[in-house]
Amino acid sequence: MSHLSARLALLCGNFITGLSVLAPAGMLSELSAGLNVTVRDVGLLVTYGAVILCLGSPIVSWLTTRIGRRLLMSGTLAIIAAGHALSAIIDSYAAILALRLVMLAFAAIYTPQAASTMALIVPEKEQPSALAFVFLGWSLAVAVGLPLITLFATQFGWRETYAAIGVAAAASAILNVAALPSGLQGHPLSLQSFVTIARSRTLLLILLITLFQMSGQFSITIYMAALAQKVADGGPAASGLLFSLLGVAGLIGNLAATRIVQFAGVHRTLGSFIVIMMTGALVFALGIGTLALMAAGVFLLGLGITAGNTMQQARLVVAAPLLASATVALNTSVLYIGQALGSGAAGLLYQHEFYRTIGFLSVAFFALAFVTFLLTSERRSS
Repeated sequence: MSHLSARLALLCGNFITGLSVLAPAGMLSELSAGLNVTVRDVGLLVTYGAVILCLGSPIVSWLTTRIGRRLLMSGTLAIIAAGHALSAIIDSYAAILALRLVMLAFAAIYTPQAASTMALIVPEKEQPSALAFVFLGWSLAVAVGLPLITLFATQFGWRETYAAIGVAAAASAILNVAALPSGLQGHPLSLQSFVTIARSRTLLLILLITLFQMSGQFSITIYMAALAQKVADGGPAASGLLFSLLGVAGLIGNLAATRIVQFAGVHRTLGSFIVIMMTGALVFALGIGTLALMAAGVFLLGLGITAGNTMQQARLVVAAPLLASATVALNTSVLYIGQALGSGAAGLLYQHEFYRTIGFLSVAFFALAFVTFLLTSERRSS
């Protein structure tokens, strides 16, 4: 039972972390109008935040390696709660951006350390399923959280939405305090661990797949709601539908991956989901302007969003078990580089009204991910 409560607490924490990273995408129009800035400026809240998360993940993981897991996880969520509460009362875009960057510098710790914390709590044979469960928090953030943010921001405003996220983060911090064991310490990281990783061709290729995967995903996901309204005459309901489809598909894909991997192996499972996501990006690109086709593309893309990252984490652990703490932290860092690259490039295309090109940019990133995947050895990584 204690294991279950810890799983739920870490899942909720990942849910809050996911919302913190993605929230501006759910209220682009409201923030744009309220802060008197462009939609692209609001999108940069995600892009710049991803840069901070990317830099912060390995650094903060290293600096906090000796802090107890319960204090670290609950403290991180408390900072996220304070950041959103302050954002609700600020009038300046520059101030909100600065506050967000500070908040996310601390939030960078949660997702990688949630994985390592779960591995410390459950027996080794239960770790794959436990990790998959914890990462469902991100799928739920997209499937449930973003549609709620879109609806809430439309009905009540962006300030109230920030305040609501702050309250939810505070509740999650309390849950982490109550559910996580006291005295739980993580495995220490050393600088030599990162040097060893840098010398491994296999590990670097696996990390490169994460970079291209996330770039492909975020080329579309950050601007899909704005595109639905701009080129397909969709309103807030259409935006909420796309986010729901993305998240529901993510849940389905992750659950399917946990079954498929048992007989197909990590390598083949990952390859299949990269192809599915690339197909979804192509359908989205060809369907720009037609909401039904855009929705179909988003659903296919969503099938691999969580599953792809889960399989990537599993490949890193299998490829170098003794370096798992360092590789998971680096994978999270690379993940956020991909978010920044994809959302930043798509933002430039959106600004210059190359709407259809955004989808094809995503296809190109997934093609690069698949080529890199083919360069990895099945014998060594599955």
